[in-house]
Amino acid sequence: MNLPWLNGPLFDLAGHHISARGIAGFVGLFALGLIVAKILQSAFVRRFLSRFKLDPKFVAIITTILSVAALVFFTVSAVNGLGIPLAWSAPLPGVPISLLQIFLLIGLLIFVFWISSRAKRFLFNRFLAHSGLDRSLQYAISQIASNVILVVGIFIVLQNTGIHLEALTIFAGAVGVGVGFGLQNITSNFISGLVILAERPITIGDRVEVAGVTGQVQKIRARSTVILTNDNIATIVPNQKFIDSPVTNWTYGDPRVRFRIPIGVAYGSDVEKVREALIAAGREHPKALRDPAPGVFLKQFGESSIDFELVVWSEEMSHRPSRFKSDLNFGIEKKLREAGIEIPNPQRDLHIRSGVLKVESAPAG
Repeated sequence: MNLPWLNGPLFDLAGHHISARGIAGFVGLFALGLIVAKILQSAFVRRFLSRFKLDPKFVAIITTILSVAALVFFTVSAVNGLGIPLAWSAPLPGVPISLLQIFLLIGLLIFVFWISSRAKRFLFNRFLAHSGLDRSLQYAISQIASNVILVVGIFIVLQNTGIHLEALTIFAGAVGVGVGFGLQNITSNFISGLVILAERPITIGDRVEVAGVTGQVQKIRARSTVILTNDNIATIVPNQKFIDSPVTNWTYGDPRVRFRIPIGVAYGSDVEKVREALIAAGREHPKALRDPAPGVFLKQFGESSIDFELVVWSEEMSHRPSRFKSDLNFGIEKKLREAGIEIPNPQRDLHIRSGVLKVESAPAG
């Protein structure tokens, strides 16, 4: 059926006749693109891709790239439906690549990310699992190999999709200064991450203290390291902090750490009984090491107490150091109380040089 009002031109745009049918096709295809892009980023698609044992970050990258690609595809189709022809194989204005090459580039980049992720899993879980190497060293080798595959793969993809790196040098020189300042920290953290994985000053599971953050190392990523505190708070620390700042690694080499617990007792207490009570409290704690054995030092004669120090060795610094110290204090208080040894309050002597100080007793009741 011939409907002039539907097929006839309504107006001209960029030298092309635009009809009502073309406008309807544009709106329909563009709306369809939005729907498909939203579906590709839905939780259902993410759960489906997770069944293939893909890394969650890789799944997020795939769904994002596919949704953008779908939106571009339907947008270009909508423009063609409007009556403005856009050739898939023709170079884009100002860019020496076509839309078809862009979609090929997207597909190849997804493949490179997948290869990088699978290579890391294969090396860490299978190839190196029975090599006899330390588990943290296996992780470091797997992470470095994955990064190398990713970088090399991206360069190969760019070359094979018609984007020659030589052609980018002019563009890179024009914007390199501005972008360089913006990427300086990212590059520094990435290189620091490679140094950490190669030199291994920290490994997964270590208890560290850096830049005011104390906790257990959970992940060592390309740009940052995840540290989980005892409050179950995940803190993201840039890798550069582990290179240019002092780092305390409580489990580096030997996980044994010496805990020092100060305690003051009243003057007149039997110091030998105090020593026996403190050593007993240290020995009875299940997490205290028998070798080296607990020890006691008489530190000083303070203003209102005789100050001792209980020294106990343990591996709890890598797990729950605050709980360990608290349990020791509970045990110390119990042993001193059983031995009849007083833990004094601060005391002061008052000397009156002249005059009379009147003291009245308060009435009973």
